[in-house]
Amino acid sequence: MGAPGAAIAEIIAAMAISIDPRAAELLGHDQHLPPVSPLQFSRDALLSRFAQPPQWQPDVDVEKWYRAPDPIHAAVLVPLVMRDRVSVLLTQRTAHLKKHAGQISFPGGRTEPTDADAVAAALREAQEEVGLDPQRVEVLGSLPTYTTGTGFIVTPVVGLIVPHDHDHPWLRLQPDPGEVEEVFEVPLDFLMDPRHHQRRAFELPGTSLEFFSMPWSSEVGKEYFIWGATAAMLRNLYRFLAA
Repeated sequence: MGAPGAAIAEIIAAMAISIDPRAAELLGHDQHLPPVSPLQFSRDALLSRFAQPPQWQPDVDVEKWYRAPDPIHAAVLVPLVMRDRVSVLLTQRTAHLKKHAGQISFPGGRTEPTDADAVAAALREAQEEVGLDPQRVEVLGSLPTYTTGTGFIVTPVVGLIVPHDHDHPWLRLQPDPGEVEEVFEVPLDFLMDPRHHQRRAFELPGTSLEFFSMPWSSEVGKEYFIWGATAAMLRNLYRFLAA
């Protein structure tokens, strides 16, 4: 098992650099699933859901090509910006990075020994990557861990951000230019509608690499291709809120 797994991992790593996920075969959408009602996006509704979570199962918690002998623990912040139309804050990584260059992700990274827990790691990484003050985040809770094929066990930490109030007149971010190309927001109702959840696949030697993607275009027409681990964790958030 070890050698084939390692070979697949190497192919996956190469694909992240050289292959456009838009070229993967489109298997379909989940139009039969209902969207989450925006009424469930209020602060009170979200607090209640995390305080008394339903019985549910994530669609993906371990990528099937996972073969890492020494996994690395990491955490990401899933920031819900509480505007009139609630949005999710995402980042696009810079093109020069060795890993995940140009990809869309949540703020986050590996857990350090100085981090008290996954929440502390997610808040620290968000502050380092995009300049988000941890005091601006009201942590709701965490979703189940997501294990990537490249060996990261990621804890998604969900938090609310109020973009402006009496103490914080505006949400000002300072992205780290060494890591982050752009910070942007996607409407939560778009992401929580399975009609926008594409199932795609690459055919690899001996296996098929299936993944979710959620392409979104901004008001000015720029497309953001959300896919891979980020899309999978958003899909799991959908399952959590829809249960």
